[in-house]
Amino acid sequence: MKDLKNHVDAVNSIDPDNYIANINGLGVDLQGFEGSVVVFSVGTVTDGTHVPQIEESDDNSNWTNVTSADLEGVLSDLVSDNNQRVGYKGAKRYLRAVLTVSGATIGAQVAGLVLRGIPHRAPVS
Repeated sequence: MKDLKNHVDAVNSIDPDNYIANINGLGVDLQGFEGSVVVFSVGTVTDGTHVPQIEESDDNSNWTNVTSADLEGVLSDLVSDNNQRVGYKGAKRYLRAVLTVSGATIGAQVAGLVLRGIPHRAPVS
């Protein structure tokens, strides 16, 4: 079995919580890595519509939506107990998870992780 632990790093962009309103995750610096995947980990979706998105930035301040040409896979509205992941093949330095919520009073349990891989230097600490 090949070692994966020392070649992948996981960073919370959106901390695990119950969300009833829009949330912009924290920017994750991709410097020093050649690949990344964003994972939306979903528990119970009680009500509302929860739309996941990925945004990119050169400076961790000005954000734009990642185009479909720079994603591997697609995202759809979140449903209970159904994780989603997309690969990022763009060239920006920062990436963040975004959740747009409408019609929620109880909300959804969600976390947004950025997995950074193919490090310039391993092991990843």
